[in-house]
Amino acid sequence: MIPLALTTTAAHAATRVDNPFVGAGVYVNPEWSANAAAEPGGSAIANQPTFVWLDRIAAINGVNGGMGLRDHLNAAVKQAAGKPYVFQVVIYDLPGRDCAALASNGELGPTDLPRYQSEFIDPIAAILADPAYANLRIVTTVELDSLPNLTTNAGGTATSTPNCETMKANGNYVKGVGYALAKLGAIPNVYNYVDAGHHGWLGWDSNMQPAIDVIKQAATASGSTLNNVQGFVVNTANYGALHEPNFTVADTVNGTSVRQSKWVDWNQYVDEASFAKAWRTKAIASGFNSNIGMIIDTSRNGWGGANRPAGPGPKTTVDAYVDGGRIDRRFQTGNWCNQSGAGLGERPKAAPEDGIAAYVWVKPPGESDGASQAVANDEGKGFDAMCDPTYTGNARNNNNMSGALPNAPLAGHWFSAQFQELLKNAYPALGTSTGDTTAPTAPTGLAATTTSSSVSLTWTASTDNVGVTGYDVYRGGTLIGSTNNTSYTDTGLTASTAYSYTVKAKDAAGNVSAASAALSATTTAGGTTDTTAPTAPTNLAATTTSSSATLTWGASTDNVGVTGYNVYRGGTLIGSTTSTSYTDSGLTASTAYSYTVKAKDAAGNLSAAAAVTATTQAGTSTGAGCTATYKVSSDWGAGFNADITVTAGNTAIKSWKVTWTYGGNQQITNLWNGTVSQSGQSVTVNNAGYNGTVAANGSTSFGFGANYSGSNAVPTLTCTATS
Repeated sequence: MIPLALTTTAAHAATRVDNPFVGAGVYVNPEWSANAAAEPGGSAIANQPTFVWLDRIAAINGVNGGMGLRDHLNAAVKQAAGKPYVFQVVIYDLPGRDCAALASNGELGPTDLPRYQSEFIDPIAAILADPAYANLRIVTTVELDSLPNLTTNAGGTATSTPNCETMKANGNYVKGVGYALAKLGAIPNVYNYVDAGHHGWLGWDSNMQPAIDVIKQAATASGSTLNNVQGFVVNTANYGALHEPNFTVADTVNGTSVRQSKWVDWNQYVDEASFAKAWRTKAIASGFNSNIGMIIDTSRNGWGGANRPAGPGPKTTVDAYVDGGRIDRRFQTGNWCNQSGAGLGERPKAAPEDGIAAYVWVKPPGESDGASQAVANDEGKGFDAMCDPTYTGNARNNNNMSGALPNAPLAGHWFSAQFQELLKNAYPALGTSTGDTTAPTAPTGLAATTTSSSVSLTWTASTDNVGVTGYDVYRGGTLIGSTNNTSYTDTGLTASTAYSYTVKAKDAAGNVSAASAALSATTTAGGTTDTTAPTAPTNLAATTTSSSATLTWGASTDNVGVTGYNVYRGGTLIGSTTSTSYTDSGLTASTAYSYTVKAKDAAGNLSAAAAVTATTQAGTSTGAGCTATYKVSSDWGAGFNADITVTAGNTAIKSWKVTWTYGGNQQITNLWNGTVSQSGQSVTVNNAGYNGTVAANGSTSFGFGANYSGSNAVPTLTCTATS
């Protein structure tokens, strides 16, 4: 029974806002806070807000005498004391959960979707919908890792696992997430943020758009709609640096791109902030609502302490440059378990930079990622070798050491050694003070341009004795957002309406300037109708691999402005983009596909279609004792990455060799998990010392990066083996 003092009515619930974190307090979990405060030095962060984790059915009512969901919500109402307040909760118990990491496997089997719905989601939704909690802004993180796993760990990729193949085939991840979004999204004060992995997982072109497409499929499954998604969360329970300040993917060293370094490995992104912003742009282009927000888990991505680089690495080689300057000190971004050297990251903060709704602590610091050795338990959690500090790696982390701390307990259990590691390496450091008490000067020159639904503000930068770190923007005295730049756009406004704005500057010590002079801005009248369609895209062309088609075209023009392009396969819309290129993946080899592209503008006018037919390449050939399959994993026009899977026949083999001849000018620049020789267009790859032996019908893989110009057809491979 709910105490009378906590009772309210649903009618009093606040209308959903674009960013639930702005202007609101955030719930501090008293159980985690007590654990943190009991640690030496832990009181420095014990008052920080963290997510409550519901990772099994029993957690709804509380485990081993601990607080259940309703207990936490009641405590949040008390903490709120009538003020706007955010309650954060992880929804995490899908059937066949985390098919790629044994440490976080769950209690439900692959086919237990009915139990997930009736025993897990339905009771949670019933509690969250209680009128007693209607004034809380309830932020959910929905099902970590699940949907990204369907992109990277299923479908025949080099990192596929049988469990992920099963979950992709039965569709229960998609159906389960859709069901959760539909049930929770029906509650007016719930904000659903779907897990979107992290840059070291989905930052490649071949992964990001397919992952967005899978999430869109889930968001429209089981009765859900895209309106049930308020945003996405990245870096959950992971360690990706918020910003890598010492290099960018655009840098070169002696003419070699940073993307070619071993650590970046042709990724498009090197940190979480840039990845999150790019994800948001692509998700909106794919049909998600334009007001979606991004939140970043910064609980363990500080990477401070004595090992934090102070500047770029030496420009002797591209590897030395990146390795010397990178903040994230893991052996490889595939390392995810209890990382040695990690530190607390940015403290939770609302609207910290453009495009980011909040920094949050989804993973409570001090809670283990998984046990470093097998531990019997009744939670369904297995032993994953990636949590063993002596483990030398696998294909998912390019066979690097795991980087894990020793003596770790089960996932979710308190791990004192990890907590102390995070305190030691925190960035920003704990308890530091600059002694700076001087506030920045007030912003000047505040000006605005308007549309019928938005006001775009600009101003002149403030100055400070140390340095300005950002600006807070107020509408009518209410904080509506923060930015690192001298501009900000306020959207979702009413036509023909006057709004008053002020801006304040802030510095790293927390000093805040006086407000700028107030500016009144009036939105324009609505109703102007644009009926002119853009011109059709020109020069539509396609290049193919055995499983993808990359389309490019010339930009369209419009009387107002082109806002994007719709891409159709066989007359069915398969995606949208704001660029003049699009890659359609997951196709069948040696198959013809028909594509059309139409330009669109802000008024919804569509151009005439441009059309092209593309035929995918053949990608597999047989040889003596083995077969080899060639797959281009990413292609950016001047270079590409490829993955080769070598599969033994019915007899085990002791060594293998794969050869092929390119039809163009492809030149391999780096190769892993094998030894390569190339003479002109002819390429020979032999096994490395550790992957020549392959069991009957088993497989291994190697990959490489290459440069090229012109066409990039998939070659015919020959695989030979000794047994």
